[in-house]
Amino acid sequence: MPRSLIARLPNLRFIGITGHEHRTLDLAAATERGITVACALSSAGGPSATVELAWGLIISLSRHIPQAAAAMKQGGWQRHCGNSLYGKTLGLIGLGRLGRAMVPIARAFGMAVVAWSPNLRPEDAAAAGAVWAGRDELLARSDFVSLHLVLSERSRHTLGAAELALMKPTAYLVNTARAGLVDSAALLQVLTTRRIAGAALDVFDQEPLADGHPLRSLDNVILTPHLGYTVEETLRSFYQGTVANLLAFMDAQNSPLPAARA
Repeated sequence: MPRSLIARLPNLRFIGITGHEHRTLDLAAATERGITVACALSSAGGPSATVELAWGLIISLSRHIPQAAAAMKQGGWQRHCGNSLYGKTLGLIGLGRLGRAMVPIARAFGMAVVAWSPNLRPEDAAAAGAVWAGRDELLARSDFVSLHLVLSERSRHTLGAAELALMKPTAYLVNTARAGLVDSAALLQVLTTRRIAGAALDVFDQEPLADGHPLRSLDNVILTPHLGYTVEETLRSFYQGTVANLLAFMDAQNSPLPAARA
């Protein structure tokens, strides 16, 4: 909802959004027009759902669960040999609300945790239960790299060709944050050439992902259709909150103006 679109909607009076932020809405333009913007937050699911998905993808990568499940339906038995998470290293790029929630789960699996973000200090990483490492060191050490940064012009392409080349050939990349954090062309190259073991991706530069996109044909990639927050608990809160906000707005529009004071 940029300023140019808002300017073309002279009858617009109310915008309902969900979640904590909406970076595609020009809030200043809406405010100048006197448009009410109401946010519906989720009281359940939300961040925990994204963290749960990230771990589901990590486990699926390590044990080749999608491939094994598909093979079972085609007949036969064991065709894949996976790896244990115990003793492996999880590298967290971003240690905010979601990144911090990844740490105790990794510890429960017996994994070491290293973390980096542009403003992360070693003492902050330690307080969250992780060990601070420089970005290059993190990429070189980690068996699983999981992204949890907010996308901005500063963080765009945090992982490019040079950074991806630092990862172990046996390492996996997991992205449940934003596609723009990774140079998609460079990622496709390392996956196609098997320079890294594989990836699990829940976010893409263009969504829905094109039917003929080359990522769909790679057997070392798990793809999910932006499922991060998409759980029943979150959507119920979003929908109910949006309806409540709209009803409140409509009630306010129909309320009589207060009497003028003498």
